[in-house]
Order: sequence, then structure tokens, then C-alpha cells
Amino acid sequence: MPSTSAVKVLDKNGQEITSVGFDRFGFNSEVPIDALRSLYLRSHYVVTSTEDSLNPDAEEQQHAKFTKGLSDYQSKSIFYPKDNSISYTTLARFPPVKLLAPSQRKRVLVTGGAGFVGSHLVDRLMLLGHDVTVLDNFFTGSRTTVSHWVGHPNFELVRHDVVEPFMIECDQIYHLACPASPPHYQFNPVKTVKTSFMGTLNMLGLAKRTKARFLISSTSEVYGDPEVHPQPEDYWGHVNPIGDRACYDEGKRVAETLTYGYQRQDGVDVRVARIFNTYGPRMNPYDGRVVSNFIVQALKGEDLTVYGDGTQTRSFQYVHDLIDGLICLMNSDESRPVNIGNGDEFTIGEFAELVREIVEKVQSEDGDRPSRRVQIVYKALPNDDPQKRRPNTSRAKESLKWQPKWTVRMGLEEMVRYYKAKMAEGSL
Repeated sequence: MPSTSAVKVLDKNGQEITSVGFDRFGFNSEVPIDALRSLYLRSHYVVTSTEDSLNPDAEEQQHAKFTKGLSDYQSKSIFYPKDNSISYTTLARFPPVKLLAPSQRKRVLVTGGAGFVGSHLVDRLMLLGHDVTVLDNFFTGSRTTVSHWVGHPNFELVRHDVVEPFMIECDQIYHLACPASPPHYQFNPVKTVKTSFMGTLNMLGLAKRTKARFLISSTSEVYGDPEVHPQPEDYWGHVNPIGDRACYDEGKRVAETLTYGYQRQDGVDVRVARIFNTYGPRMNPYDGRVVSNFIVQALKGEDLTVYGDGTQTRSFQYVHDLIDGLICLMNSDESRPVNIGNGDEFTIGEFAELVREIVEKVQSEDGDRPSRRVQIVYKALPNDDPQKRRPNTSRAKESLKWQPKWTVRMGLEEMVRYYKAKMAEGSL
């Protein structure tokens, strides 16, 4: 096979990123970036059949840029573009995981573990050698995000809705289950509130019984349309309790109330992560979030849709930075709410131009020049859409020694390549 130069990732200081995670608070979460990328930065269908012959070399060469010799642990399913069919196969081998002593190995429950953020957390915990159980009802999550672990002795996937109680023995609970994008959480607002309240109640009850440490993924939406910039954790927020977004905003606010109620009343060991805008591979391309919207539109040659005049701002963090922050918070002694986000702020208009530039760069490198340049079009702003959202991450820096490493540009390039691979395999 022809030699292929690997794609390097540089952090904000221009240093190459070779691993993610930290060895901190008595918990080593460091994993080589190549091992993680091999799990998501290539098509599920490695081999493409043209006519009657199989030609894996082109796919292997393309993906060698990212996986660096880890293709032994990939699916060898075959995609037939002629009749748009797929021949599935199981993994030949599972990716190597750390072999931990029983005293070091934790039993970890991840609710919503088949979702965007949850699946990346599961990958990290599995590679680190822990026992992981995923609960998911697959409303927005998908089996394909964790299918490469199904059958592994350290892994269990359970279809379950957290509004119903669940019994298991565990040491740590990452409670991520809840639809997080406006189209999904507004689809059934009553169910969204029920998931936030009943799901959190059930998981806190489990944590109380098993004496497990409990982390809830809260959200920057608890600040509503803020009047303070950037938002610190002690800002109480500015939320419309009866608006279109209230089912999610107020659902997460009451979930935090419940979490600290269990801490004060029953002594449950709790952690609260307020997550700001996050992007990365495995985001649902049709979930209405601005990053996935822009990238998919640009790759398909469609004009980029900006809602409003493009002056509203957002800050975006890459998913690996978020997972670092969640694992740090879970294993630290910080029980106050902690903002986890990236302080680099963009207007939506600027961000659309950046996405267009990076998509054009990737298409040029791959020899896929489009017939025309996509344009940026403006439409009316949805109700209750916040004008500004930017985290004050001082607490995370002081308590967790955590701060984002990935630049928006490098993260976007990975995400563009992920969606491009999904389009190539016919699943987007």
C-alpha cells in the first residue's frame, strides 16, 4: 500500500496533540489520540465494491492518515454502491484496552451513552480498561456509535428509558440522558421535562443505594438569554419559564435542584457539569445545531443558512476537551457546578465563513472541488434564541486544572472529514 503522511493536530500553542486526557486526582484518563480517532474517523464500511472486484487499497490509504496502523481493529463490511447495499461483518478484534487491577477498575454507568457526547465518553472509559454499562432508549442516540464495543467483556449495552428505575451495581454514574438539540427536545416537551426530572430522580436514587459518585450533564441553557457576559457559575440566569425552550432549560434547572437536594439530604456524592456548545464527530447531522447544519450544507453544495443577522455569538468546544473536563470533574473533589466550555467567541456569521473555508480546504486536498462556491443566506431568528453565550471557565481552571486544548479550526477539520466519510459510505 502506498505510504500516507499522517494528519497532525496542533493545539492552541502550536504543539502537536498526541494524546487526550490527564493523570489527575488519582485517575489516569490519558489515551493516544490515534486510538480514539480509529474509532470514529473512518467509514463504518471500510471496503467498497466496484462492479465485481473489491478495492480496499484506496480506502485504507485514505484512512491511514488518521488511524496509523490501527485498521486491524476495524469492521471489514463491504458497501456496494451499485445497488446501495451493505454486507456487514463483525469486528475481527476489539481495540486494545488497558489491563487494570481489580482495585483500579471502576464499574461505570453512562446514561445516554449511545449519544454524541456519551459515545465519546464510552470510548475513553473503555480504552482506559474500565467496566462500562450504557443505558439508552435510542431516541436521539444510535447503536452504531458504540457498536464497535458490543461483545467486549468489559461492555454492556442496555435499551432502557431512564424515566423507569434501573438496578445495577456501580461506582460512578455519568447521567447524560436527555435530548439536547432544539428540534429533539421540542418534539415532545412533556417527555423532555419528564426525562430531566424522573430520569435524574431515578439515577440519584441508584447513586444513593450503591454509594456511587454521580455526575449530571447540565447545560449552559440554565443561564437562558444571559444578561451577564461571560457567564460564571454563580449567575442565576435569565430564563423564560414558559417559552419554546423552557422544557429543556427548566428541566435542567430542576435536575440541578434535585441533585443538590440529594447531596444535602442524603449525602450523595454529586458533580454538576454545565456544558456549553460542543461539536465533533457523531453529532446528528440533522439535529438543528449550527455546526452540523453548516458543515452538511457546505459538503452538499447547499448555501449556508444563518438565522438572524449573524451578529449573535457562540463559543464552541471540541468534544475531546469536554470529555477531558467531565472525567476530571468526576474524579476531583469539586462538588459545585462547573462550566465546561471554550471561551473563544465567534459571531454566527464569522463561523459560517470559517466552516466554508475549511470545507473548501478539505475538498481541495481530496481533489473534490465543487462546481460552485456555496453562499451564506440569512433567515428569521427563532424564538428565545440567546444573543450571547460564552462561559467563564475560571472555576474549571482553578479546581480541575482544565482548559481547552483544541482550536476550533482543528476540531472543525476533523468533523468535516467525519461527515465526508459518512457521505462516502451512503449514510448521510
